[in-house]
Amino acid sequence: MSSAVHPLALKLAEARRDKRTLVMAILNLTPDSFSDGGLYESDPEAVLEMVDEWVALGVDVVDVGGESTRPGAEAVPIETEQTRVVPIIRLIRKRHPGLLISVDTRKAQVAASALSAGACIINDVSGLQFHDTMATVAAQFQAGLIIMHSQGTPETMQVSPQYTHVTHDVMHFLSQQANKAIQARVPRELLLVDPGFGFGKNQTHNLILMQQLSALKSLGLPIAVGLSRKSFMTLGHDTPPHERDTLTAASITLAIQAGADLVRIHNVEALLPVVRLVDQIVRH
Repeated sequence: MSSAVHPLALKLAEARRDKRTLVMAILNLTPDSFSDGGLYESDPEAVLEMVDEWVALGVDVVDVGGESTRPGAEAVPIETEQTRVVPIIRLIRKRHPGLLISVDTRKAQVAASALSAGACIINDVSGLQFHDTMATVAAQFQAGLIIMHSQGTPETMQVSPQYTHVTHDVMHFLSQQANKAIQARVPRELLLVDPGFGFGKNQTHNLILMQQLSALKSLGLPIAVGLSRKSFMTLGHDTPPHERDTLTAASITLAIQAGADLVRIHNVEALLPVVRLVDQIVRH
């Protein structure tokens, strides 16, 4: 990034001033994501039209992912993931020069390629664990960095996850990894932390984290949350992902009340008005 002030820092400052929550739209370019796998995988024009609609509605960030990290998902080769995300990021950047674009990846090589193509944020669901050079890549590009907590890998993370105290354990991890990023020369103002709902956590862990989400404010970093269509919200009922938007609306409402600064959502048309209404009630 060549500008003196990173667009993410500007957007975060703008959101604080206007007392609103940032909205990140999820763009999965995968055949096997849990909610919308295969929906946008092979049609660039459909992707661009969807992004056009999101921008018109007022999204702040588009999060582009080329590897499913749902429970049980297998890792995707670097070359495959790059092929999925890099051309689309390049097209989105050309169409929307001022839009914040994040790349949802665990792999440093994929992040570097995506940043070169026009992304300006790395959303690392491994929290710098999968590739220990991820923070270095973020520093080299002066990119924004979302550090998410996860226990295990997508292949293993839901096999009996264990915590001493889930909120304290998550906070300790996020603090430790944020310090690692800062030591790698990622500017503190470009860091966000994400508790990682559904990543190596059972239903009880997720509900406790929801109850105690406001505790994360003590880390002194903006909080990102990915609650959209997560299975723990069904309380054990067999509700398909695309039918969980009402539950998502309730969960993001609670998250904003607890101090979340960014919410990640699938159904922008339905849920962005919910975010804006909650902002008016809670933040004003």
